[in-house]
Amino acid sequence: MLRLFCTLFLFGGLAGCDYGRMYDQDSVKTYEEKTPAMDPRSLPVTDGFQILKSADPRTLPNPVGYSEQSARQGKQVYAYYCVHCHGPKTDGRGTVGQSFAPLPTDLASADVQAQTDGELYARIRLGFKRHPPLFTTISEEDGWAVVNYVRSLKRGS
Repeated sequence: MLRLFCTLFLFGGLAGCDYGRMYDQDSVKTYEEKTPAMDPRSLPVTDGFQILKSADPRTLPNPVGYSEQSARQGKQVYAYYCVHCHGPKTDGRGTVGQSFAPLPTDLASADVQAQTDGELYARIRLGFKRHPPLFTTISEEDGWAVVNYVRSLKRGS
């Protein structure tokens, strides 16, 4: 009796394995039709990180250039990504930043303002020490906008 039950159970389980449905379905078959060409602007850029990493940050020019509009955009990006550590006054006393010893850098300080735009941009995008790399988080334009916002701190004082 047990043998009959096991045999029926095995065949019953195998009856549910109908592989024909997966083989014959309404989908594109291999080599059936060429995939349309993708717009090159929609493809991810994977070598940008390596290019930035291998460049000398001191020689990177700011392609955006300083403008009030760019600085305002940078302030918005700063408020979203940077304020937690660097604080609302950019003095390194953000909610998260207070837990670090030493505190994050005061962005209006002479040391920061003495760096080139390229150096600031590389630090924002590539990260350093405790600063996270934001290369995949913020766009190139937003990175330069943050640089312009940091520059506006010097202009405002």
